[in-house]
Amino acid sequence: MRSEIMSRRAALALAASLALSGPAWAQTAPPPARIGIVGAGNIGGTLGGLWAKAGHEVMVSSRHPEELKGLVESLGPKARAGTPAEAIAFGDVVLIAVPYKAYPQLTADHGAALQGKTVIDAGNATEARDGAVYAEVKESGIAAVSAKYLRGARIVRAFNAANYKVFAKNSNRDGARMAIPMAGDDAEALATVSKLVTDAGFDPVIVGPLAKADGFAMGSPGFGHDLTAPELSTRLGVTR
Repeated sequence: MRSEIMSRRAALALAASLALSGPAWAQTAPPPARIGIVGAGNIGGTLGGLWAKAGHEVMVSSRHPEELKGLVESLGPKARAGTPAEAIAFGDVVLIAVPYKAYPQLTADHGAALQGKTVIDAGNATEARDGAVYAEVKESGIAAVSAKYLRGARIVRAFNAANYKVFAKNSNRDGARMAIPMAGDDAEALATVSKLVTDAGFDPVIVGPLAKADGFAMGSPGFGHDLTAPELSTRLGVTR
């Protein structure tokens, strides 16, 4: 009888424990990310809005954050404004959304703060705008130049292969989602950014290590496509 009582007590204790902890098979939803956006132009504003809508905390930035009031209000309650230094400190993930010619100054001002951060590098180099940095890209490829200026960061090249208007138009569209090519050397950073690509309303396609980003840089055959993940994978030679 005593053993039966003890068994009942054990069963009740186990049931209470399970009630407190929840079902063993239940999965806790990951917390919202904190995303710092260096830049408050078209690409930063567009992606910031998509992530804020998905429930993430977003900080857009400029040297004059007081001028971003209208943008922040348009992005909703999950958005705020700050300086670039504040956005980098704020973000679990940092989106670089400034003209490519600004990368040398970016690393001079904030290179130390970007060390170890997961960084989404969405920049493109154009001859008319970016001058000497464009010449570097022409000679070495954008993957190598980004690695030079963002040295020590966990870089993922993403959201650079189309115009911001394409992202705004196709996010969470009906039917098969638009694919976003990505490349990076850090597996954890790739996983993190893949989740943010999905949350923004797209399908991630990991093309390979960072060097593979040259295959979807501006001016390359992989740039400027509105394709599904299988279609983009085929075009870029990615095995899924």
